[in-house]
Amino acid sequence: MKGNVIVGQSGGPTAAINATLSGVIRGAKKAIADGAVEKIYGMRNGIEGFMQERLVDLDATFASLSDLSLLEATPAAALGSCRKKLPAPELGNETYEKIFSLFEKYNIRYFFYIGGNDSMDTVAKLTQYAKMIGHELRAVGVPKTIDNDLAATDHTPGFGSAAKYIATTISEILCDTAVYQIPAVTIVEIMGRDAGWLTTAAALPSLHGKGVDYIYLPEVPFSVDAFIEDVKKALARHPNVTIAVSEGIRDKDGNYISASGAKDNFGHVQLTGAGRVLEALVRDRIGCKVRSIEISLMQRCAAHLASLTDIQESVQTGEAAVNFALLGRVGTMVCIKRYEGEKYETYFEALDVASIANAVRSVPLEYINEEHNGVTQACIDYLAPLIIGELPIIYKNGMPLHFYFD
Repeated sequence: MKGNVIVGQSGGPTAAINATLSGVIRGAKKAIADGAVEKIYGMRNGIEGFMQERLVDLDATFASLSDLSLLEATPAAALGSCRKKLPAPELGNETYEKIFSLFEKYNIRYFFYIGGNDSMDTVAKLTQYAKMIGHELRAVGVPKTIDNDLAATDHTPGFGSAAKYIATTISEILCDTAVYQIPAVTIVEIMGRDAGWLTTAAALPSLHGKGVDYIYLPEVPFSVDAFIEDVKKALARHPNVTIAVSEGIRDKDGNYISASGAKDNFGHVQLTGAGRVLEALVRDRIGCKVRSIEISLMQRCAAHLASLTDIQESVQTGEAAVNFALLGRVGTMVCIKRYEGEKYETYFEALDVASIANAVRSVPLEYINEEHNGVTQACIDYLAPLIIGELPIIYKNGMPLHFYFD
């Protein structure tokens, strides 16, 4: 089916989402050479920008494949992002009529959306509406999320780089906090509302012999009393206690420890900071020196610490998405699968996006210790290959160079 390609980025950015964009462009350029594709468009600010006809000619922008190397080393979403939730196809005719009229105007036949759960929801809805009206759109979801919480895939592009940054930062914090003999507790809050994958990366410094004292994840109930007892036990062993905690930890009733009561556009509860809540608890109940650190945006935009494995797989995921679309695998998401065996090797599958959208892939219980305050060796073995390798960074005047659209 001959037509044009359009690709967009949506949701929270990562250090690898532009590498996935590069992969889509690389795949689409091959399709142009083969005569299956005529033009490659980029959506500025996702589906929201597309509805405003804010497009960019990606084939012209990246006239040479070598130009894509800088894009692959650039953090965040170069095309811009959005958090627009589409209505149900049967209820939002006006929205879909607008979108599909633009598909016709620009002869769009191949649609690629790089994002997480909400982005996969968009792909699923566009596919459903296309089937309702008999349109030939081939929509494919291209995964990204540092949260690693998309179902059906072994891991998501962007997670490995975020995990590498977290592991490195935790290792450096452990060095810094070890210099004094004054009893002190350092609580590091890591992103992860419903899945604690990012926080599990705090266990990786143990590969070098020294790790955090405790890790708390949202997959298991958090007990304030048990937490205080854990801290007391750790302080009895040594003066410098370091703890990693997911932002989304919740009690036995499912209530977030740091819930504010406010909600975002997708109905997600806004969190105010689990680290600060636990810092106050330690100060009030134990009385020792205590600080909380929120890594926040750095864990998703630290391209200078990107995992080479992650970047390479991100490019390959984008290329695989184009290949699956050309084969007619519509309404799917590209999934990374890991071969069994000691050597780390992966391959790709295209699976039904409707069954993946809005589902949350949690850290399995076999990756969490019996005390619910740490992770198992199986978890560390799963994580370790994902952070291997360093991306060559291009510097100018002592600063990394990044790509920007005009």
